[in-house]
Amino acid sequence: MTIRLGIVGVGSMGRHHVRIARQTDGVELVALVDPAGDRFGVGNGMKVLPGVDDMISQGIDAAIVAVPTVFHEQVALSLADAGVHTLVEKPLATSYEAGKKIVEAFDNAGVIGAVGYVERCNPALMQMRQRIAGGQLGRIFQISTRRQSPFPARISDVGVVKDLATHDIDLAQWVTGSSYRTIFAQTAYRSGREDEDMLVASGCLDNGILVNHQINWLSPYKDRTTIVVGEKGALVADTAMADLTFYENGSTPVQWDQVAAFRGVSEGTVTRYAIDKREPLVVEQENFRDAINGIGANHVSMREALETLRVTEAILESAREGYAVTL
Repeated sequence: MTIRLGIVGVGSMGRHHVRIARQTDGVELVALVDPAGDRFGVGNGMKVLPGVDDMISQGIDAAIVAVPTVFHEQVALSLADAGVHTLVEKPLATSYEAGKKIVEAFDNAGVIGAVGYVERCNPALMQMRQRIAGGQLGRIFQISTRRQSPFPARISDVGVVKDLATHDIDLAQWVTGSSYRTIFAQTAYRSGREDEDMLVASGCLDNGILVNHQINWLSPYKDRTTIVVGEKGALVADTAMADLTFYENGSTPVQWDQVAAFRGVSEGTVTRYAIDKREPLVVEQENFRDAINGIGANHVSMREALETLRVTEAILESAREGYAVTL
């Protein structure tokens, strides 16, 4: 069937959803909503409606919500009440309690509730997860992430934890197949804003894998790196460029004792993989479409996003109180 889609919010993120929706097979874009109007000119003759109820009255089957996080709860609950399949941009909500209300509303409505963790559709991370599941690294020891960049002017309602760190929390659990057990974090406020702009966090997953995250909005360059270390080597994903490299543990013993003692393992072959690089947002919308049609479950569920929200709140609690939090 052709899915009649509406998009709420046509700003910095929503405009890209509009572009992708127009080229996605099996989807017809029928309504746009933004109280601020069409400031990026993506309507192409389509009227931009002032409210969600106006969009619902157009007879939509599904919606994508790309408004500031503070409005997610209100908009999502209206869509659930109308029985509309919905993809909400990350994070799910401003708080765990608000997110729980959304999850329950979509469960009760019996419609698809998805969340836009687009990094799960990054070619490098998809390939990384597949290789880990296939045993390429053997037992996993540690996952480390770096997510650093200049401050984005579009962010006004949350700090770096719920905007950027939420990606790394989600992907750490997704790649390793395990949840957070403990987390310790420290944050900083360097730009004069109410919300935090720097984070360092470390912890342990339920299966014993160590995790650490280094995240900020104050670097003069963009860094999107995920490193997974296992008993057979390391996989390194540069998600900004969608590159994946495998650093294999060497099989030849190091003859130089001082070097061997320092490195622990010898260096082996380094392989950078050739990957089919599709735009992640295209894959995300296709996964949402397929879930609605009952032919796939590759979308990020609202329950998964709620668990990620729980970890972000634990991170903020740890930074505020100065102790490690057990989840």
